Amino acid sequence: MAVARARRVLPFSGWHLLLMPTALLFALPLVWMVLSSFMPAGDINHYPPRFWPSRISFAGYTGLFQDSDILRWLLNTTIVSVIAIVAHLVLCSLAGYGFARLRFVGRGAAFFLIVATIMVPIQLLMIPTFVMFSRLHLTNSLAAAFVPWLASAFGIFLMRQFFLSLPVELEEAALLDGCNRLQVFWRIVLPLAKPALATLAIFTLLGAWNDLIWPLIAINNQDSFTLQLGLANFQGVRRTQWQLLMAGNVVATLPLLIGFVVAQKQFVQTMTFSGLKG
Repeated sequence: MAVARARRVLPFSGWHLLLMPTALLFALPLVWMVLSSFMPAGDINHYPPRFWPSRISFAGYTGLFQDSDILRWLLNTTIVSVIAIVAHLVLCSLAGYGFARLRFVGRGAAFFLIVATIMVPIQLLMIPTFVMFSRLHLTNSLAAAFVPWLASAFGIFLMRQFFLSLPVELEEAALLDGCNRLQVFWRIVLPLAKPALATLAIFTLLGAWNDLIWPLIAINNQDSFTLQLGLANFQGVRRTQWQLLMAGNVVATLPLLIGFVVAQKQFVQTMTFSGLKG
């Protein structure tokens, strides 16, 4: 009854009174970043900091596209992200389906060892991974950025948990009709796994697009710089190029925002799935 009365008084849910200020609070850093990218150098270095620019300046974007290889960084990051998403969808779905449906010796132990790697801090793996990549002659190349993103324990775990939730009777019926295991996986299982695949694709995109620590260690060749690695060069010990850095952050964030607006409905369904099934 209280909910019905609130809806008669307000044209929206009462929760919006709490959610709207919270959303504005989270959006404030993004808005400030965009405004700072149009500030002249004097406004950015002004104390106390200014929220609104005294005048509109495009010096940050001009310097970004003229004095840096931002387009190459964008291309490299796009290549890394696309390869990471495709590889994750293929390899993690195959591995997850194998652990969910196929019976083989050591299946439980192998899955436990894979999932256990999630608990290992990434800092402990950096030096061994760098030594391995160096011996394979993969450092200072774009391969150093996308090879670690070909598959992940989280992706295998996510896909396995989803496949376990599917009724096995659908697959048994397809096997009785003459399909082999690969045909069952491709024609029956994958079409039902779109929410899980979308979840995995979104998390992989965010991780690969924003990855900085590993490229910072493994890549020194400027032709192979990713977007985040290139933007990190604008920030030094003694001097930070704030105009270029803010403009670069806007350019780095814009593709993700456009993708979210285009696929907003699927994104919400994906987050709902990850919250319920993860």
